[in-house]
Amino acid sequence: MGPPLRYLYTLAMYLVTPLIVLRLLARGVRYRDYHKRWRERFGFFQAPGLSGSLWVHAVSVGEVNAAEPLIKALQADYPNAPLVVTTVTPTGSERVRQLFGDSVFHVYLPYDLPFAVSRFFKRVRPRLAVIVETEIWPNLYFACRNRSIPLMIVNARLSERSLRGYKPMGGLVAQALRCVHQIAAQSRTDAARYRELGADPDKIVVTGNLKFDMPVPYDAERNGEELRQQWGRLRPVWIAGSTHEGEELPVLEAHLEVLTRWPDALLLIAPRHPERFKLVENSARSLGFTVGTRSADRVPSALHQVFVIDAMGELMPFYAASDLAFVGGSLVPIGGHNVLEPAALSTPVLVGPHTFNFEEITLTLIREGGASRVNTPDELGAAVLQLLRDPPQRERMGDAARIVFDSERGAVKRVMGMIDALLQE
Repeated sequence: MGPPLRYLYTLAMYLVTPLIVLRLLARGVRYRDYHKRWRERFGFFQAPGLSGSLWVHAVSVGEVNAAEPLIKALQADYPNAPLVVTTVTPTGSERVRQLFGDSVFHVYLPYDLPFAVSRFFKRVRPRLAVIVETEIWPNLYFACRNRSIPLMIVNARLSERSLRGYKPMGGLVAQALRCVHQIAAQSRTDAARYRELGADPDKIVVTGNLKFDMPVPYDAERNGEELRQQWGRLRPVWIAGSTHEGEELPVLEAHLEVLTRWPDALLLIAPRHPERFKLVENSARSLGFTVGTRSADRVPSALHQVFVIDAMGELMPFYAASDLAFVGGSLVPIGGHNVLEPAALSTPVLVGPHTFNFEEITLTLIREGGASRVNTPDELGAAVLQLLRDPPQRERMGDAARIVFDSERGAVKRVMGMIDALLQE
């Protein structure tokens, strides 16, 4: 059944290619740079002259952030090996540039079409392929096997929803997973789901979450303290990070509740996607808030009630400067975002009910007292008020969050050991 399944899958990919092109054109309206580079998705780009490269694929911003400590470890341990980093989204591409500049070669991942995949491999010529988190593309995986390129999935996670999504292609996905040399799973739950999907149990190792090893910027806490001094040291300040449509309005309504108790309180809000920056700013103004933005004002003033962080990759100092953090993607069924960034800075965390993307981390933080969950958008304002009223509880939660973060580190070292063994083979 193997070849027929793959032929049908490849035929389906070719049939949807016109729709793919239309989607590329639509995305190019919002991201002009992406419009210029859409040919890369079909393997058309100038060969960078690499040989024996180490290739890391990270879909978007979250995966790039997770991969940061691993990529830096690869650069340190293999200084003579060219590094190739692929992403799917323009925001992921921008994050790669922010973190690594010209020290890596960035190109967009090709679509899972045989000719595009073949063209990609001929240009980057990798000797190792590392997929971050969850990206199962059968033709890409088979191409690695046929070219004898060791393939790893690291920081591997598989939510219950993703597992259900892959099930209709179960036979083909299982065959693709048999091309993988090692799967470094985030947790025992993720490992079990990969086994259920058809991965070889002998190739699955639980190594933990790479995001626990993310570097905490040495100046984040200092910069956070400087921010507090500028906008008022004693002002109550909370942050809503990585918010999505359907979350910003509840967050703004929660801040209205906070202002009834503390008229000088400040809300920092960082939408997940750049196209929402202006929408959120306008929504805040329409509700009567005095609004500032990162792009126009740089830092909040004493007059600002809401400050929109309309920039990418700048959350850490703002997390450090906040009394508490709500982490977005969790009031709506997105699955939540990175709770480790505020935890690393001893900032208490609030999350909504939908945290399946960071299931075990979130549950650990809640169990150890570093985070708290609100079950509905209407509960957010009361939860923020309760924490702002109780500095000792915030301190206990912040300390607990930092302890969890510190205790779980070490995944990068374990994954690097696996990479070293594969490269030596």
